[in-house]
Amino acid sequence: MVFFKKSVSPSLVAEHEQILSLFKGCDVNKDGKLSKDEVKAGFRRLQSRFPGFRTQRAFKVADKNGDGFISEAELDELVDYVLDCYEGSVALRLIK
Repeated sequence: MVFFKKSVSPSLVAEHEQILSLFKGCDVNKDGKLSKDEVKAGFRRLQSRFPGFRTQRAFKVADKNGDGFISEAELDELVDYVLDCYEGSVALRLIK
């Protein structure tokens, strides 16, 4: 369940869930954490012009324990970073 500090629109909650699902789907080895390659694959699915750069920035923001992976506990930070990068246009960017 996602808790927000202030009230947010239902469309933002839907985008959050959509991004969360996208990155969870990128966990190809199903170990419950995302490697840099798996995160980069997520940014490619979002049609990022610079997936390598976005991945580096995402790890600086989301990898709180510095282990080189984004765990389930850190995933919301990754999603928040993506929402900041692609505000209002995530659904239009997704490659199925």
